[in-house]
Amino acid sequence: MKNALILKNESLNKYNSWRVGGTADALFSPKNLEDLKFFLKHESYVKPLTFIGLGSNILVRDGGIRGTVIIMHAALNEIQMTDNGVYAESGNTCAKIAKNLAKEHYIGGEFFAGIPGTVGGALAMNSGCYGSETWNFVTKVNMIDEGGIIVTRLKDEFKISYREVIKPNSKEWFVGAWFNFKKDMAADPESKIKEYLNHRKNTQPLNWPTAGSTFRNPKDTFAAKLIEECGLKGFRVGNAEVSDKHANFIINLGDASAQDIENIIDYVESEVFKRKGIKLEREIKILGDFLN
Repeated sequence: MKNALILKNESLNKYNSWRVGGTADALFSPKNLEDLKFFLKHESYVKPLTFIGLGSNILVRDGGIRGTVIIMHAALNEIQMTDNGVYAESGNTCAKIAKNLAKEHYIGGEFFAGIPGTVGGALAMNSGCYGSETWNFVTKVNMIDEGGIIVTRLKDEFKISYREVIKPNSKEWFVGAWFNFKKDMAADPESKIKEYLNHRKNTQPLNWPTAGSTFRNPKDTFAAKLIEECGLKGFRVGNAEVSDKHANFIINLGDASAQDIENIIDYVESEVFKRKGIKLEREIKILGDFLN
């Protein structure tokens, strides 16, 4: 296998759904799992490693990301469906998984249609919506380490909670998972997916660059409700704004900086805590360095 194409000082704004952020020191997009294994085993890459799927749940700071960024969504898109369950590689979009499951009459995976990311991202943060969470259906996963070695781990090796997954080894990353979805030939999962997508279209600002829900929902309430009650819909910093359509979404109105978005996040947190006494926890992950 020939040497990998590694992009140097590559802008990351096209690799995340907020369309902001600085450059990666180095960026690599594997063609498939074997390509990724070979890269990690044989290439002299710059550490640390950062794995990104669709970039739909991250804020990349304006100073960019040091080390090597690996983009997963263009590859690792194999899906295997058997009577014993489903195996999906981590580069698959959640929307693709939902569609494929429904087509084959598997039930339980319809909620994936509402998650705007990849399987890898969903595994990393226990993504969920419509009352279901990713790890409710996981039985075991495949991980890859810094040397390109594949490790299979069982579900009970992870500490799993609402929108959080603690791995047994922080230097391993998800490359695939087995799910225990069941078939039901009498069910109509495609109709449920249509219902979910219509609800998403009607309630979320999908026509703007966003990263989905910015904050986790606190116990017994909703982050969007708290933010709206604090009068923060439409609050703006630079070209970033709290959405009028859904207060837990921050939108890029065009040419917003990552710093604009982070300033809104900080302000919303402080205002909700000041007025409601509730400390919002971030659902999005902030990566990289501030601009010097």
